[in-house]
Amino acid sequence: MKNVIRPLLWIVLLGGGFIAGVAWRNSDTQPASDQSEPTNVDAPLNVSNVDNASEAKSEPLSANPRLLASETHTIQLFEESAPSVCFITTTNVRRDYWSRNITEIPRGTGSGFIWDANGHIITNYHVIQGADRAQVTLGDQSTWDAELVGVAPDKDLAVLRIDAPRAKLRPIPVGSSNNLMVGQAVYAIGNPFGLDQTLTTGIVSALGREIKSVSGIPIREVIQTDAAINPGNSGGPLLDSSGRLIGVNTAIYSPSGASAGIGFSIPVNIVRWVIPELIEHGRIKRPSLGITVTQTSVIQRYELDGPLIREVEPNSAAAKAGLRPTIRDSRGEIQLGDIILRMDKQKIETYEDLILALEKYQPGDEVTLLVKRGDRQVEVLLTLDPAQG
Repeated sequence: MKNVIRPLLWIVLLGGGFIAGVAWRNSDTQPASDQSEPTNVDAPLNVSNVDNASEAKSEPLSANPRLLASETHTIQLFEESAPSVCFITTTNVRRDYWSRNITEIPRGTGSGFIWDANGHIITNYHVIQGADRAQVTLGDQSTWDAELVGVAPDKDLAVLRIDAPRAKLRPIPVGSSNNLMVGQAVYAIGNPFGLDQTLTTGIVSALGREIKSVSGIPIREVIQTDAAINPGNSGGPLLDSSGRLIGVNTAIYSPSGASAGIGFSIPVNIVRWVIPELIEHGRIKRPSLGITVTQTSVIQRYELDGPLIREVEPNSAAAKAGLRPTIRDSRGEIQLGDIILRMDKQKIETYEDLILALEKYQPGDEVTLLVKRGDRQVEVLLTLDPAQG
């Protein structure tokens, strides 16, 4: 019996091994499409991956699920506004004493923006102050020699012009600074430290600030922002959330010279009336009273109530209205002239107050001056003369 069972066991084992081998061979020869394996997201891109990546790049920003709506808005604002912003470099010309060769020495850098299709570029006066030559680099990296059109040191504004094709000039949209509110978002584009096309963001930190211009005349109603403004940002635009110009970045408050979160911008409402004057006349042409008055330092030293009239020009508005200058009488004693206290409803305490008050009028306008004449106050009506010069 044992001799019969042993051969049967061997037959069963051999048959089972044969069947298992056939099944294993069949599984190896199945097509790859029948296999189901998890996708490896870290695997290198193959051809189909690259195609998909290209399609993803062509999708609009709004379709990118990785970006927040606020990020998309900021990116679009920068892409639309950056072509209007330019990089300004200035140089001085020096002649060698021995060889008489002329060389150019770099002076400084700053920012600016395109005002119109005629090639007018707006920047700060202090960016080009004292320079012999200026060049403007546009967003497409083309560089153009610039001519100086006009300056307004009292407002720290200047106009350059480049002879570039209109196709390269994208004027910046101009907004308003009338209805700005503390807390609203602002965007500054410029070239800090020579790094072109730099965007910083922030908010309006305060309104109605006052800073001193290069000439010492105050610039009033200045915008304060915490958007980072560094050396090289001067002359660049401050934009609202619609990408419209609301200010020209001009100064920072910083003990170290770098951004400390307090920057100042000249409000666009000042820019809108100053720039046409500079383009047409090369300077601000204020109407004239026809007088010379004492500077603020003299007013403060002698504790006067306002600007003292030193001289009255013959046949001027002041002469026709009977304003009195300061004179020395026959005994050699000084007789003080009229002291200006008010122009219409605006109080005048300093020389700067008088200059800023005149900006609100045109030649031919009638104004009423309240002056101190001796121990009494007198009202004088006069018609403003055309601007001098």
